[in-house]
Amino acid sequence: MTGPMEEMIRTKKIIVVCGAGGVGKTTTATGIALAAAKQGRRVLALTVDPSKRLAQTLGVARNLSDPTSIPEDRLQTAGIEAPGSLEAWMLDPKLVADRLVHRLSNDPEERKRLMENRIYRGISKMIAGMQEYMAMEALHEFYRAGTYDLVVLDTPPSRNALAFLDGPRRMSQFLDGRIFSLFVPSEERGLVRKAARHLINRVNTLVFGEQTYGDMQEFFGSFGGILKIINSNAGKMLDLLKDDENVSFLLVTSPAKSSVDDISDFRDRTLEMGLPCAGFVLNRSQAMSSDRVFPTRDLLENPMNACAISGLAKLQALAKIEMAEHEQHQELLTQLKANVGTGAAIVTPTIPGGANEMTGLLQITASFLEQ
Repeated sequence: MTGPMEEMIRTKKIIVVCGAGGVGKTTTATGIALAAAKQGRRVLALTVDPSKRLAQTLGVARNLSDPTSIPEDRLQTAGIEAPGSLEAWMLDPKLVADRLVHRLSNDPEERKRLMENRIYRGISKMIAGMQEYMAMEALHEFYRAGTYDLVVLDTPPSRNALAFLDGPRRMSQFLDGRIFSLFVPSEERGLVRKAARHLINRVNTLVFGEQTYGDMQEFFGSFGGILKIINSNAGKMLDLLKDDENVSFLLVTSPAKSSVDDISDFRDRTLEMGLPCAGFVLNRSQAMSSDRVFPTRDLLENPMNACAISGLAKLQALAKIEMAEHEQHQELLTQLKANVGTGAAIVTPTIPGGANEMTGLLQITASFLEQ
């Protein structure tokens, strides 16, 4: 019988992995991508900033201009065979913006001026929500191209997972005509309008400095049209992400109370927004460790050996801590299952040393296909 997680991995076109920073979201997204590729799907893992060790494990570099295939030896280790494939791309807002400029700008001179503009070069830091905004644009680009059967998006790290979905709204406010017009050079008609424009220019020059304000005018004048196209694409993607036939949101949490509270709030908001929340992943959990044997004296070869008895006492103390964690995590898993309905409530195990090596990633992958 196919479980809900395996069904999702086998059928969806987009899986959006969400969660606060530090809960293992990127590792979870990578495990999902590996699982889908093992099932013969063409997969793109679109991530923001994986740990250096995880990038090395996958054999991919950062800041590449295009997705790159996982090396053949890694694919073989993971058991991925044709037609299955796995490519990865590390999302960089500046790179996404550069691709758009090259695709949408027909004037080489204007393109050159924009690419050299100081404001444009700092665009990812200048505009609130730019990282989330460009994540939506990259997702739109790859989905539209149809190169992949599945795109797994590891959303930008945030205490508030909704920042990813909120990016387009914030950018829409930024692109509001009344704000935008303050920085766009224009020829005003009429004495009053000319006087107002002159006053605005003087104020902005005093606030930002003459050179910076000039750079801002050039930036807004050149990039404004492209930003509006991106904004339109982001709106289309937000509509697409509500398509439960092709899209699933998967919420990742650790057993920590703060993480569970964050993800519960996000679950409520996904329901309010009509987004297809497919379930939870309880990461780094002891919930499935009920098969562990509690250490007792009958395990000792010499029950009268004082050193062995002392060591056993210390081991039992640690075992009791694990047992308490197991019970706590089981209760948490029961709560998550109650909130997910017919969706997935998946547990990934605690892996000693973390899941930044291929063996650890494959353990995560196996847990997705077994539950």
